[in-house]
Amino acid sequence: MKTVVFDLDGTLADTSGDLIAAANACFRDMGAGDLLEAGRDAGTALKGGRAMLRLGMERLGRADDVATIDRYYPVLLKAYAQDIDTHTVLYPGAMDAVEALKVAGYRVAICTNKPEGLADTLLTRLGVRDAFGAMLGADSLAVKKPDPEHLYETARRAGGDPAQCCLVGDTNTDRKTAAAANVPCILVTFGPSGEDMAALNPDALLEDYAHLPALVPTLIGAM
Repeated sequence: MKTVVFDLDGTLADTSGDLIAAANACFRDMGAGDLLEAGRDAGTALKGGRAMLRLGMERLGRADDVATIDRYYPVLLKAYAQDIDTHTVLYPGAMDAVEALKVAGYRVAICTNKPEGLADTLLTRLGVRDAFGAMLGADSLAVKKPDPEHLYETARRAGGDPAQCCLVGDTNTDRKTAAAANVPCILVTFGPSGEDMAALNPDALLEDYAHLPALVPTLIGAM
């Protein structure tokens, strides 16, 4: 079976608002106030918790303070878990595209570097967890993206052939993962870093989820 594997943050959903809120809770605890802004720093937010903490520490002139970043990372995860879906929204047409792919016979799954428990909670809160045949997070295996085994195992657990899948993502990590796995990569351009996606030379760029069901068969074949 052919499988379409999706990244989560910045690909299926814009999670940046809740991620930034969690990071700012850490900075307030440090006595620094809110250091990140939802619009300006959305691209950093979608690179993960440590990236946000690093950016905030840079703005405090403490870019090399790795110990503080390490200490506050679990604090950030706890704050995020407590308020994970206040601002998060699925991108327009994402689930319509997922359902269209399933109707066409493709397996669909999620491979994310978000911790599995948080990803599961978020997808459940958004009401879409059951739409995906498998969902693997950063801690589901001993490896994570860009290690190709993370992608391969996601496809396997969805009931697909890992050699016949494609990865839909929004970062260089996703591009590197697909390249390591020797499978096609589609990068979305509607996220906060969309203008940077063409430079990564993916197999295809996606401007609108309405185009995905017709695009997939050109990359991994029709069912």
